[in-house]
Amino acid sequence: MPFKPKILAETLMNPSIKDKYQPVIGLEVHAQLSTGSKIFASDSTEFGNMPNTNISVITLAHPGVLPKLNKKVVEYAIKMGIACGCEINRINFFDRKNYFYPDLPKGYQITQDKAPICKGGGFNVKTKEGEKFIQLNRIHMEDDAGKNLHLDGETDTLVDYNRAGVPLIEIVTEPDIRTSDEAAALLTEIRKLVRYLDICDGNMEEGSLRCDANVSVMLKGAKQYGKKVEVKNMNSIRNVQRAIEFEIERQIAEIEAGKEIVSESRQFDTVHFTTHSMRTKEELNDYRYFPEPDLQPLKISDEWLNSIKAAMPTLPQELVDKFVKEYGLPEYDAMVITDTKEIAFYFEELCKNTKNYKAASNWMMGPVKSYLNELTMSISQLTVSPKTLAELIAVVDSGKVSFAMAATKIFPELVKVDGRSALKIAEDLNLIQDSNSDSIRPIVEGVLAKYPEKVAEYKGGKKGILAMFMGEVMKATKGKADPKVATELLTEILES
Repeated sequence: MPFKPKILAETLMNPSIKDKYQPVIGLEVHAQLSTGSKIFASDSTEFGNMPNTNISVITLAHPGVLPKLNKKVVEYAIKMGIACGCEINRINFFDRKNYFYPDLPKGYQITQDKAPICKGGGFNVKTKEGEKFIQLNRIHMEDDAGKNLHLDGETDTLVDYNRAGVPLIEIVTEPDIRTSDEAAALLTEIRKLVRYLDICDGNMEEGSLRCDANVSVMLKGAKQYGKKVEVKNMNSIRNVQRAIEFEIERQIAEIEAGKEIVSESRQFDTVHFTTHSMRTKEELNDYRYFPEPDLQPLKISDEWLNSIKAAMPTLPQELVDKFVKEYGLPEYDAMVITDTKEIAFYFEELCKNTKNYKAASNWMMGPVKSYLNELTMSISQLTVSPKTLAELIAVVDSGKVSFAMAATKIFPELVKVDGRSALKIAEDLNLIQDSNSDSIRPIVEGVLAKYPEKVAEYKGGKKGILAMFMGEVMKATKGKADPKVATELLTEILES
């Protein structure tokens, strides 16, 4: 069900009002890079340490200290640019972006203004409306600020500088997004990609992936965009959708009431799903950008760039294409399995041990996924190896046990890793199914004799009753009847 903002509903109950306007949305996504040290200092970037312990004189901007660029940050930024189809800028400069917040110890941020490391590129995203290409404006490197802490009941603000200087890439889109669904789809793709590249853990709850949305509305057919509002403080993809939906409706309501939209930064309230004003939006000249004098220009050589390209991992879309073309999977299956790199790689290993690729896909999307979700585990914690799971698939394919029994009885035993094979567990639990039609036929005949009125309904055209008969046969045989044989016997007798 689509999200409905908690207020303004009475103003925009008439869909024709909202339909007069075209939303225009751009995203600014900040990804904290998974380097061991900060972008310009050797301080640790580990999350969760005691406040103000991941710091040094460079982080705290003591007089006379000088920054030194972390080479790994550049490599990670280039990886993201290659994956997004960007042009890699060979000559890079850093700039100072001046603003004064308590959590910014230098009084400025070191970023890239005129010469970002990556230009252009974009993402193909899929929504219920279809596929769309969303262009990127740039990807640039910069350092993060610290964190202000506002504790309930306290009048003072505390500052933790652990995050100050943590390396970021900022992924900036063009204003190509038109719906909250497109924004969510793009953010999902960005999170998936940074995880595949191993450059960011993508954890929005911990703030290692953060998103600001620039939202404006204009009348359909207008040639000039409306004034944009920047929405901050969204800690999940769902909240990005909620914030954008609310902001679209708020702006439309303001315009319909004859008011002007103020270009400002607004904070998203995660409790009430509304936004409120933080401050008037700064203009570019407010930041007084100028070249960073303490860092030399950075040159990306052909050799360095080629070595990074050679080390690129297989990307999600490449795996989707492979699973569809080589393994014959439906695109939906391939998309689900490639949602995380670990599951995709487990599946690839599984397919090295079985040729029943669709069964492998069904197991990954069914029992395996359910088990992992139930225990809040990752696939790396699963004790059943791809080879062992392939052996279980082979037992099912041989007709010795049903899929249902394999999933509900054998798989939970395999997880215990007691040395028994899937077939041995099936034998120990007396689960080997009966494929002998001579022994199953009397049971089928007994079930049909027990329900003459249902037999009459079947013969009268209610073919769906076959499932009820199958259920009774499986109950009578304690699940050991081969479903294929039982179905064939039921159909044969009922149609005779």
